[in-house]
Amino acid sequence: MKNQYKQLQPRKSCSPRRQQGVVLFIALIVLVAMSLAGIGMLRSVDTGNLIAGNLAFKQATLNASDLGVEIGFQWLLTQTGTTALDANIAASGYYATPPANDATFDWTNIANWAGSVVIPVDAAGNTTRYIIHRLCPAVGTVTSQVCAISTTSGTAGGGSSSVGSTVFTSTNSVYYRIMARVDGPRNTSSIVETYIQLSI
Repeated sequence: MKNQYKQLQPRKSCSPRRQQGVVLFIALIVLVAMSLAGIGMLRSVDTGNLIAGNLAFKQATLNASDLGVEIGFQWLLTQTGTTALDANIAASGYYATPPANDATFDWTNIANWAGSVVIPVDAAGNTTRYIIHRLCPAVGTVTSQVCAISTTSGTAGGGSSSVGSTVFTSTNSVYYRIMARVDGPRNTSSIVETYIQLSI
């Protein structure tokens, strides 16, 4: 009996398969996408903070305008009942008439505030100014022209031709307009218009 030997084939070496680099490519794409998302979120947060800051500065200028209105009102009170208000007092920011083109006057233009009173800059960096106009068509006494006035009625006894009747008296009040403007940081600006009624 013959011994038959099978010839064994030599085994192939188990070398690792060559990497194609697909996983690395996908990982790089994901990394780039995550980086862009992070940058976008960072910019969004910065924009939100900037908008919130601008709104805060705008609100601060609006609050500071109360100071201009109050100072203008206090000045008006000291002049009430005198003939001083019949003429312009430019040094105090007072004018017995509004601008000729008041309906179309551009109050947003800072050049149109040349005749106003400027209050020193406050701690928040706001510059406040105010200007006062009497709502009359011309310089002079209120009784000599048609001004914006209000009549309030009161009662007083006596002088009636009928026994026991009441005589009504009236007091005229003229209207004044106080314009206040505040300019603050980051080019914020607020303009407030207030109407005051004072007895003649």
